[in-house]
Amino acid sequence: MPDVKITIGNREFEVACAEGEEHFLQSAAAMLDNEAQVLVDQIRHLTESRMLLMAGLMLADKTAGMEDNLKIADKKIAQLEAELAEARAAANEAPPGVSDTLSELAARAEAIADQVDGKTG
Repeated sequence: MPDVKITIGNREFEVACAEGEEHFLQSAAAMLDNEAQVLVDQIRHLTESRMLLMAGLMLADKTAGMEDNLKIADKKIAQLEAELAEARAAANEAPPGVSDTLSELAARAEAIADQVDGKTG
């Protein structure tokens, strides 16, 4: 299990992670560090635990906002998919009476063809 050095709020930490997960740990640490830097820049004498707590809460707040936006987007996608399915179904359905009209036209065409056949035969 590799140990990875990360920096959060100008403080170094050594953290163990699973083999091959180093990149994900570094990425998560960078996100946490971005939030911690805001706090460090605003409050000079911030304890390590308070800095980590506040930075974690700030990330959690952003994540909750993104989850809310994702739920809204999922609902909109479902609505648009339903509208698309309705539109496709409507496009594939013949309006009432079209089948009867087409059958009548086919019958007339056959009658005309029979007449033409009778005149030439």
